Amino acid sequence: MTGLNDPKDRLIFALDVPGLDEAVSYVQKLDGSVGMFKVGLELFLREGPAILNAVQDHTDAPIFLDLKLHDIAITVERAVKSLLKHRVKFLTVHCSGGETMLKAAAHAAEGSDLQILGVTVLTSLGPDDHTADLGFREDITLKELAVTRSRLAQKAHCAGVVCSGLEVAVIRENFKDLLTVVPGIRMVESNSAPDDQKRVMTPREAIQAGADYLVVGRPIRDADDPRTAALKIVQDIFDGVIS
Repeated sequence: MTGLNDPKDRLIFALDVPGLDEAVSYVQKLDGSVGMFKVGLELFLREGPAILNAVQDHTDAPIFLDLKLHDIAITVERAVKSLLKHRVKFLTVHCSGGETMLKAAAHAAEGSDLQILGVTVLTSLGPDDHTADLGFREDITLKELAVTRSRLAQKAHCAGVVCSGLEVAVIRENFKDLLTVVPGIRMVESNSAPDDQKRVMTPREAIQAGADYLVVGRPIRDADDPRTAALKIVQDIFDGVIS
């Protein structure tokens, strides 16, 4: 469990939008209602580092830069160092890059406020996706793979991991010092269209399972009133904390 006292601080809104103007609009709508804003690969590649400055111009909330870096160790190390001039709280690297790469990322962030998160298994993968097709043993499950990769992240001194709500309990049990960031969050009454997330969980369930932070995009973005939708999720987080 982290030292997070305000349930709002556990909610990360995913700025999965096409461009800067739309991203800024959501930041303005949600400032004060969420704890952090996530900038993903599409938005960062479209707008470049300017999107980080634009977000920070409209909120004091920190930024989670979700790039899932996966390359040779020296390239990842230099990429992380290039981000240190920006006020980013979390940066993702993919655990499938191996321990040396993860260590290089963590080492590059040492002495800064940037925290490295290892991505374990994408939440777009589900029971129909066989691990053997991904190059693993036929008998290894997605949960076992997430645990193995969390162990790798811990050995590499990453601050935490990104995992689905279905794995967070076992990861929390085995790696108490790792932060757990959980995407694929959906409200029970969510009217969002079906999407590519397969391993999902409600905010309350994820918090009760041991999640530190929740990443939410569509249920807030697609709502008629995004701010009200965010506040409902914060309430669900609070219910999970106190129950």
